[in-house]
Amino acid sequence: MSVLKIYNTLAREKQLFSPIEPGKVRMYVCGMTVYDYCHLGHGRVMVVFDMVQRWLRMSGFDVTYVRNITDIDDKIIKRSVENGETISQLTRRFITAMDEDAAALGVQKPDHEPRATAYVPQMLGMIEKLERHGLAYKAADGDVNYSVRDFAGYGKLSGKSVDDLRAGERVDVNSVKRDPLDFVLWKASKESEPDEVKWDSQWGKGRPGWHIECSAMACDLLGEQFDIHGGGQDLQFPHHENEIAQSEGASQHTFVNYWMHNGFVRIDNEKMSKSLGNFFTIRDVLKKYDAEVVRFFILRAHYRSPLNYSDAHLDDARNALSRLYTALKDVHPDDRPLDRTEPHALRFADAMNDDFNTPIAISVLFDLANEVNKTKSAPLARQLKALAGIIGILQRAPQEYLHAGPANDNGALTDETVAAQIEARATAKRARNFAEADRIRNDLLAGGIVLEDKPGGITEWRRA
Repeated sequence: MSVLKIYNTLAREKQLFSPIEPGKVRMYVCGMTVYDYCHLGHGRVMVVFDMVQRWLRMSGFDVTYVRNITDIDDKIIKRSVENGETISQLTRRFITAMDEDAAALGVQKPDHEPRATAYVPQMLGMIEKLERHGLAYKAADGDVNYSVRDFAGYGKLSGKSVDDLRAGERVDVNSVKRDPLDFVLWKASKESEPDEVKWDSQWGKGRPGWHIECSAMACDLLGEQFDIHGGGQDLQFPHHENEIAQSEGASQHTFVNYWMHNGFVRIDNEKMSKSLGNFFTIRDVLKKYDAEVVRFFILRAHYRSPLNYSDAHLDDARNALSRLYTALKDVHPDDRPLDRTEPHALRFADAMNDDFNTPIAISVLFDLANEVNKTKSAPLARQLKALAGIIGILQRAPQEYLHAGPANDNGALTDETVAAQIEARATAKRARNFAEADRIRNDLLAGGIVLEDKPGGITEWRRA
């Protein structure tokens, strides 16, 4: 069987995966800032690294998976003031919404889901270490900043040189930073800010900067050096670059062995983001498409490639997933366990071990589906369902999926209505009123219902 290779952003190449502790994997993924509903870009991060942890566990690794929650930052403070609610009320509401969205997409809960506000003591401890090592300083405005020029490895993840970065920075003549690239570790409190975001520290009342939270939480839960750190491509610089600077500056040794970054979700060739105003929330998308279709749509693309969002692409994903479910509709899988030595299973594993190549793995599922359609083999149907289950798809009863509409499609025809129309069509056919039978079929098709006449006078249906 093939061995796992992961594209390591730090090394800029695929590398054989060798965990620090044999048989065990420690993985940290940057999670959501909870001040609004998650958009499809967030959904991609959740689904991609859910797929990664599933494959690692399937491969026999004992995985500790951490995905954090940012529940304190400038956007959260601003939104809570605008809404006239406390920060804890705001973040609690959107954490609940995030959990609902993740569950709908078939995302399993991480082993740990730390919240930034619960780790302020650990952040302060790390800042103290950085100050002792000459990498942090308190500025005249009360903020504690990281001294980028004093960390020799800055830029190694993003491939950016410090000189080039400095040349591109606007120099603020009123800045109290020693260098324009320096970033904040601890923000001094402002009078206008709510007491909820003011913590005591040796540098005065304040709150943590954004970057320090992930360094502190990751090191506390996984150790000062761990195997995999993941997140969206947009976090590579400056967030992950700053995490390396903080963590390695504090510990004086390597922070993470393998860095993984998923590609952007794009709309009209632009990155989907709240700042551009071109985003679709997961909830909006689920009003139109079944959640499993959205998960399948995300996994059909390689995690490092751009994912182009459009109704046409989602319609295509829905039709493709329907073909897989249709293969299982008339062939019941046997109840034996997955045969990992079977040729399709070996090809599936080879694809997943090649940097989690889900497009190739899914093409194996379609090859299997074609074989099931031709042979009506229960063992092959079992292989199809079991392999698909590894990446979190194809686990519903086929008729349940084929009859399902979008989560909130109030305009969809109900199962009862469809059944009544099928019976009316059968009555018309018995009366040799074929024009009426055709009218009913066409009306149902216009409502998104496809009829399939089977031997013995049976008519089955699915949503288009």
